Amino acid sequence: MIDRTPVSQAVARNIQSLIKKGEFPAGERLPSQRILAEQLGVSRPSLREALMTLETLGLIHTYPGRGTFVVDHDSAPGMPDSSNWRYSERFAMQDVFEVRMLLEGQLARHAAQMAISDDIAILAAATDAMEQAWARQDLIANVEEDLKFHRHVASKCRNALLSQQYEQVAAYLVETQRQPIPFTAVNRMAESIAEHRAIIRALHTRDADAAETAMHTHIRNTARCAGVSV
Repeated sequence: MIDRTPVSQAVARNIQSLIKKGEFPAGERLPSQRILAEQLGVSRPSLREALMTLETLGLIHTYPGRGTFVVDHDSAPGMPDSSNWRYSERFAMQDVFEVRMLLEGQLARHAAQMAISDDIAILAAATDAMEQAWARQDLIANVEEDLKFHRHVASKCRNALLSQQYEQVAAYLVETQRQPIPFTAVNRMAESIAEHRAIIRALHTRDADAAETAMHTHIRNTARCAGVSV
C-alpha cells in the first residue's frame, strides 16, 4: 500500500519519537534547521512545516535569537496562549472556531441522515484510536485521529457544496484541533472523547438535532480550551 502521509507530518512524527526517546531531551536546544534537515534526510521546507506542527502541539518552542528548545511536557498544562497561531496575519483563531460552529453543525445534521453502520464503526474506531494515542502521549496521532473523525462526518454530507467548503478550509480547521493540545488536561481529553461518542450516538439514532447540538458542544468546549469563546 502506498504511504500517502505528507512528508512534513512524517518528519514531525519522527522528531516527536526522538523527543520521547530522550534523544532530544527536555530543555535542550534542537540542532539548527540546516543540520537537522541533513540528519533526517528531508528538505528544509518540510522540516519547517514539521517544526510548526510540533510547536503548535507544545512539544517545542522557538525563542528569537536563541533557537528552538524541547518543552518539558511533564509539567501541568499552562494557560491558553494564541501567540503561536500560525494564521494570525490572516484571521483570528476565533474566526475559525466560529466557522467550525456553523459548518460542522450542519455537516453533523446531514450525517445523521446519511450515516450507516460502517460509518458508525469508522467513527468509533477513530475515537478509540484517539483515546489510545493520548494515553501514550502520541500527540500527532491523537490529532490525526481527531481529524479523521471530523473529516468522516463531513464526508457523509449529501450537499456536495457544503462538503467542498469543509475541504477548502480543512487546513485551518486542523490547526484549531492542534492548538488546544498543550493546554489540555487529562480530564478535558476524557471529556472530548465522551463528546465524540455523544456525536456517534446521535448519528446512530439518526437524530439530526442531537447530532448538531453534540457537535456544537464539542467545538465550543474545544474552543474554550484554546482560550476562545464561541
